[in-house]
Amino acid sequence: MPTYEYACPKCGYQFEQFQSMRDEPLKKCLKCKKTGVKRLVGGGAGLIFKGTGFYITDYKKKSGVDPAAKTESKPASSGTKAPEPAKK
Repeated sequence: MPTYEYACPKCGYQFEQFQSMRDEPLKKCLKCKKTGVKRLVGGGAGLIFKGTGFYITDYKKKSGVDPAAKTESKPASSGTKAPEPAKK
């Protein structure tokens, strides 16, 4: 259930209300009790995870191989040139 933001143009009071998407917008101000409250357009809070935690280790590995081990690594350069093969 989302949280909606409201503002009263008569007294200037701004507040948030937690209500179902199916509920009608509020019409009366919670502070001055006059009608004419407007629902504001909010940016939203995004996705919120609640619980004991969500970790990468919570998911089963697909291939049994560590994905980090799949990356191709190049040997480190020591700054010296490799010896050339002997000529015949």
